[in-house]
Amino acid sequence: MDNQLKSNGKGVSWRHSVWIFFKAQISAQFASFVDFLVTILLVKAFAVFYLYATFTGSVVGGIVNCAINYGWVFHAEDCKKTHVAVKYLFVWGGSIILNTWGTFALTEWLTGMTWVNGLLGYYIDNVFILSKIIVAVLVAFFWNYHLQRFFVYRNHNLFGKRNFEKTEKIRFIEKTEKDEYEL
Repeated sequence: MDNQLKSNGKGVSWRHSVWIFFKAQISAQFASFVDFLVTILLVKAFAVFYLYATFTGSVVGGIVNCAINYGWVFHAEDCKKTHVAVKYLFVWGGSIILNTWGTFALTEWLTGMTWVNGLLGYYIDNVFILSKIIVAVLVAFFWNYHLQRFFVYRNHNLFGKRNFEKTEKIRFIEKTEKDEYEL
């Protein structure tokens, strides 16, 4: 059965999809680390209101994520950087809004419950950190990954023209990665 899947190409595409997802998660985790670091430093070291700190952390983390995804995760060399930037700004804007307001709404809701605030206050200095973690995970899986994979880093040319030389280069790189992964 396994040999049939490999000969049909279905096993390779499934493995490749898992590998792309794994690399995207590594990129997202690193960008989230930068995001959280900036956010927590702004709140703790500089006494910035958590809402503004969350926004700033999301901006810095988004820049890091876009750079890593462009070259390492999705190999978008066949896409114009300006097109990727415009599409990424759209997705990223939605992500920032969802992260910022989701964190705000969840934090305000949780702090409004005296028993939750009392319980979490013993373990977490600020409830907003827990809210930010929950919201960031939800936004990452249900918004960022899918839109980046199928919209941002794809070459959607409206006029049907393609740069075949770059496309062949990308196919060679992906095949090389698949061969390395199978070893």
